[in-house]
Amino acid sequence: MNVPADKEVSFRESVNLCCDMAMATLDIPDGMAKYIRNVNNVYQVRFPVKIKGQIETFIGWRAVHSDHKLPAKGGIRFAPNVNQDEVEALAALMSYKCALVDVPFGGSKGGLLIDPKNYERGEMESITRRFAYELIQKDYIGSAVNVPAPDMGTGQREMAWIVSTYAAHCPGDINQLGCVTGKPVSMGGIQGRIEATGRGVVFGLREFFRHPEDVKLAKMEGDSLEGKKVIIQGLGNVGYYTASILQKEDGAKIIAILEWDGALYDPNGLDVEDVFQYKVANKGGVTGYPNAEYFEDSKSLLERDCDILIPAAMEAVINQSNAAQIKAKLIAEAANGPVTFAAESILKEKGVVIIPDVYLNAGGVTVSYFEWIKNLSHIRFGRMQRRYEEGQSQLVIQAIEATGTKVPLDLVKKLSQGASEIDLVRSGLDDTMRKAFQEIRERYWSTENIDNYRTAAMALAIEKIYTSYRTMGIYP
Repeated sequence: MNVPADKEVSFRESVNLCCDMAMATLDIPDGMAKYIRNVNNVYQVRFPVKIKGQIETFIGWRAVHSDHKLPAKGGIRFAPNVNQDEVEALAALMSYKCALVDVPFGGSKGGLLIDPKNYERGEMESITRRFAYELIQKDYIGSAVNVPAPDMGTGQREMAWIVSTYAAHCPGDINQLGCVTGKPVSMGGIQGRIEATGRGVVFGLREFFRHPEDVKLAKMEGDSLEGKKVIIQGLGNVGYYTASILQKEDGAKIIAILEWDGALYDPNGLDVEDVFQYKVANKGGVTGYPNAEYFEDSKSLLERDCDILIPAAMEAVINQSNAAQIKAKLIAEAANGPVTFAAESILKEKGVVIIPDVYLNAGGVTVSYFEWIKNLSHIRFGRMQRRYEEGQSQLVIQAIEATGTKVPLDLVKKLSQGASEIDLVRSGLDDTMRKAFQEIRERYWSTENIDNYRTAAMALAIEKIYTSYRTMGIYP
């Protein structure tokens, strides 16, 4: 695809262009390159649901970009502007994302053209269950073939409805709980899944700051996030947990929060929890929040001076129209596709470093993988070993104190606790994000024709997908 770098393209074209740039650094035959790049199949469905006595018709999609590993994995998005191109782009990103972080899934994505704000809870349940039924009939839901998860406009509630619908139509499947992830814990979900994408963003940033060469590349100093000025665009699930963890655990200063109805700014730092609670109580908006300066034009705050800009909502918020005015030193893509292809070219010339979505957004699917494993193994994490670990720790403490050294009580408490499910989930996520970034930076620093993290990450992902296909015997 030959498109000038200064021309805006669609989200799907942008993903494909990034793929092409990565392919150019690899030795993959043209036929296989085209096969890996393109979406394998897309299912479009239309179905009727009676709403307030009237029949309404809904349209939805489920795309599978790659099934080099099964099941294919990816969220379901409920949004008023979702379309097939967007679903295909997100499915492709899921393939690359899973491959990059060594999660053994293919890439898939779903979308339903709907504005959830216009429907009551019961209506949303009817619509969700009917959409799920349509996908189940075509084998687009199932623990061994295709496993959805929450995305924009969906959450635990919708996943519970989907797994319940699946169980009704496939009663003989003993792994029915594994047909979706992101479920409530009471329905086979896993501790730590709600925060997973946001915490993955934080783990990725922490790993970035462990490497002085990379921090210097972004014109910053230090080996931690403490005191760094951060702007968050979107205080939804991903943005909230990212901002909250950065503030509480890392000492970062959240100077601006951007939402659909305006933005809040405080150079001394906002109270993320206070803003979030206000937002929940005020129909999802920040208008009228009393403890910060309010801006009606939220997009203007993307251009404020900061250390780290974290777009955590929609795609294409940083584009050709505003890229030249961006003053952030580092852009951390917590959302899918927030920086357009044309914008990235402008930012590269300015020396702005971008940690790409294909890596930084992978926390959700990583913990979804843990949930899927839990569902297939039919046992919660930690059940077998937690008390054994506690007993071994107690023996170590007793051995130390037998030498006459008294172990402080607070340390005894920490040492004598075995790992719980959420401890293991966070540990596994941290390890995944660390390892993946180390591989990305190694490819970036060691490859002459790679000049950004996105190309390095995409090249690694494509290489792994190609290896899978070769192992399957598709190409000798």
